[in-house]
Amino acid sequence: MYDNYDSAVLAGLAVLGFVFFLIAVAAYAVTSFFLMKIFDKAGVQGKWRAWVPVYNFMVFSKLGDMSPWVMLIAIGASALLSQVPALGVIVGFLPLVVGALVAWRVGLKLQKESPWVVLFVLLSLVWLGINAFDKSRWNPVVRPAPWAGNAFFADSTVWAGVPVQPTSAAGPVPPAGYAPAPGNTPPAPPAGYAPPAPPAPPSGYAPPQPPTAPEPPAPSGNPTI
Repeated sequence: MYDNYDSAVLAGLAVLGFVFFLIAVAAYAVTSFFLMKIFDKAGVQGKWRAWVPVYNFMVFSKLGDMSPWVMLIAIGASALLSQVPALGVIVGFLPLVVGALVAWRVGLKLQKESPWVVLFVLLSLVWLGINAFDKSRWNPVVRPAPWAGNAFFADSTVWAGVPVQPTSAAGPVPPAGYAPAPGNTPPAPPAGYAPPAPPAPPSGYAPPQPPTAPEPPAPSGNPTI
């Protein structure tokens, strides 16, 4: 009797585990598909980038002006230390915190106001789906991230196929295609422009003459021979 009960429990757990596995695979597939659509908007080359575990969120991090290595450290620390009592609870939230910061920046570039990041924290899949399929267009010229001047958090990596986001600690850069004049020279005047002539001097005015050298005094007496 007990053997049959144990077998039924094990079978139930196996079925339940398989169901959870299928749900996890489906959730990952949907997440990757939504990321692929967002990557397309951002001009990322190679749809495969959205389907590689961990790497896809590192690319997502770069689009959000965060160093991808910060995202990697957050995911790795959560996976390794999540079972440590007390500390594991805190570390387990690191990917969510980093992801929320990245989502805030990505949302700004997709014309989403800052409160939209709350939806990412609560229902990240819904947030990804909205940004993947709405009519928003990618605009990377937004205000600099608060961490733009930090060498650890700011993104300074260059990956082929992933557009470099034009933001820095000094402020947003001009749109793509803008080029300043060589040597930072001022713009040329319009055709036909002539600088104004200097004002004429008043009538009767004569410029001062330079002083003449004084004549040497005449020698006194007759010269001696």
